[in-house]
Amino acid sequence: MVDTSWLKISKHGLYILPADAYIDPINPVDKAIITHGHADHARAGHKHVIATEQTLAIMSARYGANFANSKTALTYNEQFRVGGVGVRLIPAGHVLGSAQIVLEYVNTKIIAAGDYKRRWDPTCLGFQVEQCDVFITEATFGLPIFSHPEPENEIKKLMQVRDLFPERSIVIGAYSLGKAQRLIALIREAGFDETIFIHGAMKKLCDLYQSYGIQLGSLQTTPTGKIDRQQISLENRFIIAPPSAMGTKWAQRLNDPLIVSASGWMQVRQRAKQGGVELPLVISDHADWNDILRTIQEVKATEIWVTHGREDALIHACRKMGLSAKALSLIGYEDESE
Repeated sequence: MVDTSWLKISKHGLYILPADAYIDPINPVDKAIITHGHADHARAGHKHVIATEQTLAIMSARYGANFANSKTALTYNEQFRVGGVGVRLIPAGHVLGSAQIVLEYVNTKIIAAGDYKRRWDPTCLGFQVEQCDVFITEATFGLPIFSHPEPENEIKKLMQVRDLFPERSIVIGAYSLGKAQRLIALIREAGFDETIFIHGAMKKLCDLYQSYGIQLGSLQTTPTGKIDRQQISLENRFIIAPPSAMGTKWAQRLNDPLIVSASGWMQVRQRAKQGGVELPLVISDHADWNDILRTIQEVKATEIWVTHGREDALIHACRKMGLSAKALSLIGYEDESE
């Protein structure tokens, strides 16, 4: 029998009893183990935070150096113990520094995957498959309709649109942490070496990525005031900005921008239409339906716990495979990173 009595759901999130620690807690706690730097998983105010060095750096960039009283930085696959529980962080492939949390206690191995993906991303280490007894998976795209194309093919569409409309700025809405840097790196891999313009809100995180050796090439922030078109031309340029900036005065200053959105949700065409998106790019930082099922098969767990997302279909699929599956119904985790 697999003993999971030492991992409980609490009002703060998943609680590891013998370690007196929480995984991605939604409220301030004494001891937090953080999977990655997105704001719905990495919050400020904890007394002690355990995470990868990169995740701690991201939290510091977003919240200030004093976001926690103390911190422990772990390298991937480093052995660590918290209150008798073996803890390791292994790559999740989601964003820079993202990690699955491997917990070992009373002859049971539980892996909390956090947010993860299985597709190519030049800006972070790929997902590490490890067998376990219990696998805790997200289900952001946990429906059979979600089958994401290869990102390289979506980037080809972007390059073709740029050639078709040389007089227009190509403005790409992308989340500031992870998605923006991945897009830039994929554009570079497609052979584009000109300056890419970024919204000022992205500069700090792009600089952080580059400090960890992620090559993003020449970047320039767009002007915050009126654009002098004699000094700077944004026609036929790539401009990457947070989705929230698209309807602001910042966007209105651009000349006839061609609006692009990069998200797994762009597979739902109605979302693209509602957002005024002319070119939807289906580029996701989460696993799609097929990749979730493949991962579940590869880790060979006998129990699957689903933390957030589209739970019902995934639980049904797991049970058809002969696996025990249940929804944890944790609240406070959004899909803003898409």
